[in-house]
Amino acid sequence: HRHRSSTTPYSSSVVCQLYSAFHASSGKMGAEVSKNDFEWVYTQHPHASRRKIILEKYPEIKQLMGPDPEFKYIVSAVVIFQIVSCYFIGQLPYYLIIPLAYLLGGSINHSLTLAIHDISHNVVFGNKYATANRLFGIWANLPIAVPMSISFKKYHVEHHRYQGTDGYDVDLPTDWEGRFFHNTFTKIVWLFLQPFFYALRPFIVRPKPPTRLEILNFVVQILFDVLIFYFFGFKSLFYLFIGTILSLGVHPMSAHFIAEHYMFDRGYETYSYYGPWNYVTFNVGYHMEHHDFPYIPGSRLPEVKRIAAEFYDNLPQHKSWLEVLRIFLFCPDMGPYARVKRRYNDVFGEDRDKNPYLYADNSMVPVLAGDPIPDRLPKGASKKLRNKLQRASNGQPKSE
Repeated sequence: HRHRSSTTPYSSSVVCQLYSAFHASSGKMGAEVSKNDFEWVYTQHPHASRRKIILEKYPEIKQLMGPDPEFKYIVSAVVIFQIVSCYFIGQLPYYLIIPLAYLLGGSINHSLTLAIHDISHNVVFGNKYATANRLFGIWANLPIAVPMSISFKKYHVEHHRYQGTDGYDVDLPTDWEGRFFHNTFTKIVWLFLQPFFYALRPFIVRPKPPTRLEILNFVVQILFDVLIFYFFGFKSLFYLFIGTILSLGVHPMSAHFIAEHYMFDRGYETYSYYGPWNYVTFNVGYHMEHHDFPYIPGSRLPEVKRIAAEFYDNLPQHKSWLEVLRIFLFCPDMGPYARVKRRYNDVFGEDRDKNPYLYADNSMVPVLAGDPIPDRLPKGASKKLRNKLQRASNGQPKSE
């Protein structure tokens, strides 16, 4: 929300490093998380307004939108590589399968999940051919061994539209996760269980009936798994499945789950990473750019940053995904609660017109929970909204 210049990736890192050094010398098992709630805000996410401003200055960015003609060939080559690998995996001893799944197969499968992320934005065949994109997503899903492509698309659209909105953005951890995984040890457990939380959380937080394409995704995936088992044996099927689980848990590539939206610097809810992992993750590290322009393929996001450099260079950014994991595990400010969160009614629903954090043009004032509330609230402001703002500011009730 706030624009600042910094020579460090984020201001909290130095504090967390000092705390980690002290805690390591004390002999205790892990840092207790200091947060006991999310960082509640009363504004829209910043990306829609950023997009408008950037396009006004650099309208040529629109030319980067549209399908990537090479993308489908790259993804297909990866899928075929994994299928062919199953033939050789079936001949290996079991003690080699798990490390190989972690280092190779899992890394490739994680890359395919990020290909599915790009596919969900219709970058294969364009927005005019939505069904073709969904079917290609099912094809890319095959080596992952678990059906997820269509369901991911269904919920990921809302992650962009309602970023950080309670009950709508299922990328947000639940309150139970924030309370239970509260120190270094439990955060390690949470990282191991991350693929299960990401798989199950949507059906708990925002359940939706399955669509025909989801059913098709499920049937095709089960049929593929059966064929792998029949032709190559259990070892090959296990290799694909355990690789997916391991790579989405405690794995260097899985750090992007934490790096993208966890609040490493107060006031910022999306972060980019420009390091070498982008070469095998379809540039998912360019995450600020991606949320500003979700229909630009990952392959073209570096060009967005090059054109509009002044909008990105001075934002907090990650230098290392391994450092992201280290800070997340050992910094007391970090945990499942370290996310910016907003209530639907404050920014979209019935309380929107009464929200005091609105400009005359209905754009949102970037105010965080903990900032002072206005001296005068609008006469139409509901009692519920007043109480929220007063709790957030930890101040006294304001007069009308």
